[in-house]
Amino acid sequence: MIGLDAAALSDRENYKLLIGSIVPRPIAFVTTLSDSGVLNAAPFSYFNIVSSNPPMVSVSVQRSGGRLKDTSRNAMAAGEFVVHIADESNIARINETAANLPPEESEVALVGLTPVPSAKVSVPGVAEAKIRMECVLERAIPLGGGESGPACDLMIGRVVYFQLSEEVYANGYIDPVKLGPVARLAGSAYAKLGETFSIERPV
Repeated sequence: MIGLDAAALSDRENYKLLIGSIVPRPIAFVTTLSDSGVLNAAPFSYFNIVSSNPPMVSVSVQRSGGRLKDTSRNAMAAGEFVVHIADESNIARINETAANLPPEESEVALVGLTPVPSAKVSVPGVAEAKIRMECVLERAIPLGGGESGPACDLMIGRVVYFQLSEEVYANGYIDPVKLGPVARLAGSAYAKLGETFSIERPV
């Protein structure tokens, strides 16, 4: 084994080890609404389940030079956001939304995605996603960093409404093959679902 002291490594070195080790990572495509009504959107692979009772998800939004990104700033101000699951049919356009646009420009409009009203929150979702989770912000926790401020904002969202395509949902279950989720690896690499297998949990 090769031993590396995380405290002795640079931020970049720690980053490369983390994103290369923790794979594949699901991708949350998050929409938020600015104070001026601009629909912002961005993908995040620091994303997972927190709880099922109540249903909660986490999205970690990295800061830039200690400054809040549009997603976390908008979510904190409005208390709402929508999480979409990235899949094979929309990943190319979702990737384009990672472009560094000014807050007054909509990434959704830039890439030609279709805004659609949500049922329980004021933030629209996008019609192209097979799964949308409407969330209210349960908590935003600034974490890490140094003299310039926190390194990221860990947003905990409580899911208040699920929007599911008939293509992927039946009898209480989501078909992962029909969903075709896309996951993040390191660098510019992504992964599809691939082969699946089952192992029974011990009693």
